[in-house]
Amino acid sequence: MSSRLVGLSHRIHAHPELAFEEERASHWTAELLADAGFSIEAGLCNLPTAFAARAGSGPLSAVFCAEYDALPGIGHACGHNMIAAMAAGAGIGLTSLLDELGISVTVLGTPAEEIGNGGGKILLLERGALTGTHLAMMLHPGPHDSMAGGYLAASTQKIEYFGRASHASACPQLGINAADALTVAQTSIALLRQHIRPTDRIHGIVTHGGDVPNVIPAYTSASYTLRARSLEELGSLTSRVRSCFMAGAVATGCRLRVTGGDKPYAEMHQDRDLMRAYRNNAESLGRRSLGSNEDIPSGASTDMGNISRVLPCIHPTIGIDSFPVVNHQPEFAAHCISPTADNAVIVGAQLMAQTLVDVALDDVLRRRFLTEPPKQSADTLY
Repeated sequence: MSSRLVGLSHRIHAHPELAFEEERASHWTAELLADAGFSIEAGLCNLPTAFAARAGSGPLSAVFCAEYDALPGIGHACGHNMIAAMAAGAGIGLTSLLDELGISVTVLGTPAEEIGNGGGKILLLERGALTGTHLAMMLHPGPHDSMAGGYLAASTQKIEYFGRASHASACPQLGINAADALTVAQTSIALLRQHIRPTDRIHGIVTHGGDVPNVIPAYTSASYTLRARSLEELGSLTSRVRSCFMAGAVATGCRLRVTGGDKPYAEMHQDRDLMRAYRNNAESLGRRSLGSNEDIPSGASTDMGNISRVLPCIHPTIGIDSFPVVNHQPEFAAHCISPTADNAVIVGAQLMAQTLVDVALDDVLRRRFLTEPPKQSADTLY
């Protein structure tokens, strides 16, 4: 089975697919699980590239989340090919123990993590895919092993300015310059940075700046991601940045349209009991974490955070010894099919499976997860 898991990781890596387009990756992952005896529900919750692979009928219900979307232009430079293989491996590794341990396992195929707003896990959570689940896990590759849990809340928004075109030299006074509106907004954001919290993040790109230099741009657009320590802090940051975008419209006379940001990613809450069990298993295999403090900010964000505000979850990082190359650099993609990464796929699957075994065999933890109500309902996150 180890060779099949590594083969799945390499196969997904060789055929990167963007958010909500992961047809081959989701099919290949589900196919491997079906061959291992899992029942498959494809197109879960009306999401064509989501699936649920289920096995066992025990009362303790656990989910392993599989991601498999890639990044535009740089493919699997965040290692989601490994995430899918590790989740599948964790589920398959438990099949012979499900009845003995009294557990049921779902490997949940979750599309579109990289989009930053309305990711696959958010939609699956809202549509009831995790109803009845007691806990959830996933592992993410990175340069080093880390138990730190400070994933930030995040939202991505599309910004558009609508002005009026005119000849840039003969009749500039008749134009309304949408590029100027975006310049004013970006300058305002640059000045705002001095006054935001050290843990806040604002970063964006211009997606359309005009067509030719001798025409006043009538339309410009940008994509901006905002991050903060919590959904609550993200809300206040969003309000301040929105004022910067409005300043561009007011200064130039352009019309502003902002879309997105309505389904932000929540901050990640690592369950301490699950994390303790995971850490003990990792250390027993000789793996050492750079940090174990949930409050250490990683700077990254994940829609697993939304699940973690409802259910006990963990989302540790498993190292592939890539430093100084880090996630979202093109070179990181090559590291995600290295021998070290292939070993991490097998070890990561083993660690998640063993963590669930530990929970199932510990009477106190088992009782806690079986009886503890959801922390909040999915429809109260925003």
